[in-house]
Amino acid sequence: MIARVAFISMHTSPLRNPGEGDAGGMNVYLHELSTTMAAQNVAVDVFTRRDHLRLPETVTVAPGYRVHHLQAGPPCALPIEWQAPHLEEFSQAILERLEAGTARPDLVHSHYWLSGWAALEVKEKLGIPMANSFHTLGRVKDATRRADQSPTHPMRIATEETLISGADCVVASTPFEADDLMDHYGADPTKLCISPPGVNRTHFKPGDQATARRRLGLGAGPLALFVGRIQALKGPDVALAAVETARRRIPDLRLLVVGGPSGPEGKREMEALRAAASGLGQGAVRFYSPVPHDRLGDFYRAADVLVAPSRSESFGLAVAEAQACGLPVVAARRGGLMYVVEDGGSGRLVDGWDPDGYALAITEMLEDEELRAGMSARGVEWAQQYSWQATSERLLELYRSVLFRP
Repeated sequence: MIARVAFISMHTSPLRNPGEGDAGGMNVYLHELSTTMAAQNVAVDVFTRRDHLRLPETVTVAPGYRVHHLQAGPPCALPIEWQAPHLEEFSQAILERLEAGTARPDLVHSHYWLSGWAALEVKEKLGIPMANSFHTLGRVKDATRRADQSPTHPMRIATEETLISGADCVVASTPFEADDLMDHYGADPTKLCISPPGVNRTHFKPGDQATARRRLGLGAGPLALFVGRIQALKGPDVALAAVETARRRIPDLRLLVVGGPSGPEGKREMEALRAAASGLGQGAVRFYSPVPHDRLGDFYRAADVLVAPSRSESFGLAVAEAQACGLPVVAARRGGLMYVVEDGGSGRLVDGWDPDGYALAITEMLEDEELRAGMSARGVEWAQQYSWQATSERLLELYRSVLFRP
C-alpha cells in the first residue's frame, strides 16, 4: 500500500491564493489533493521554495499534510525563469530534509517542469518511482501564443523532453493533454495516465444570486466574470474587448476581473487592461485582487456568465468550479476547456481569440433567459463528474501500479 508521497512544487506553494503571482489552478490542485489524500491516511509532504524570510520551515496544514519551505536562492519572490539556476540547491535541500528525519516517501510526484528536474534527482538518489504532472507544456503554449509574446526558452523544452522519458509515469488532466504529450513530444502512451482534477463542492455549489451580490456589494444588472492570472496566456484582453463589443447591444453589461499580475509581463498586461477598461466608462469594469479560494464561489454565483478565452489550458479549474455553481461559460475551444465545457450544454466554445466571437456568445446567452437557465442547470450536472475523492483514488491506484510494477 501507499503510506507516504512527496509532492514537489518548486515555484509556487499550495498555501498561496490562486491568481496571485504565479499561483493558479495548480496551487488549488496541490492543496485539495494533499488534503484528500491525508484524509485517506496517506501522508503528504509538499516541498516548495522559500520565497519569504519569515516563512516557517514546516507548516502542518492538516494531520498528515505538511508543507516544507526550502532555501533555494534568495528568500524572496522570483520570476520562474530566475529560479532555474537554483534547481540543484533545491534538490539537495529536499534530500537533506528527507535524510534529516522527514519520513522516506514511497513515491515522488512533481508538478511543473522545474519541479520535475528536482524530482529526477530524488528518484535517482532514493531509488523510488516518480510521477510528473506538467500542468502546462511549453510547445503547446507556443502553438497559440499571442503574437507579441516571446517563445518558450529552449531549456524548458529540453527539460520537458527529459522528464517525459525519465518519469515512471506522466499524469495528464484530460485526453487532450495526453494527445498533446504524444503529438508534440512523442510521449510513450504506456507511460501516460489521465486523471482530471476535482471540484470542492463545499465551496462551489449553486446559491442565491442576489445574496452573493449583496455580499460583494454589487447591484442589479448583467454581469460577466473573468477569473485568472493577468497574463496574455489567460486572455483577459480578449474578455474585456468582448464585453466592450457586447455592450453595444447590452449597454448595462459590466465585467468583473478577479486576479493579479503574473509573470514577467504581468504588470504591463494589467496596466494595458486598466487603460482599456477606462474607455468603457465608469463602473463598466471592476477589478478585484486575488481572493482566498473559498471566497470565489460568491463571484461565480453573483455573475451571469464566465468568460474564459485562455490560449492554453491543460484543464481549466475555474471553469469547472463556475459550472458547479451554476454559472454558464463562454470559453476558447482549446485544450482542456474542450473537455471541461459541454459545448451547447453547460456553455459555448468559441474558435480562436477574436473578441467578436466571444461577444456574440455572451450576448446570445444574456438575451435568452431560458437558454441561460438551461445551461446553468446542465453545468451543475456536468461538474458532478469532477471530484477530489475520485482524483485521489485514481492517483493512488496509479502510484500502486508504478510502485509494484514487475
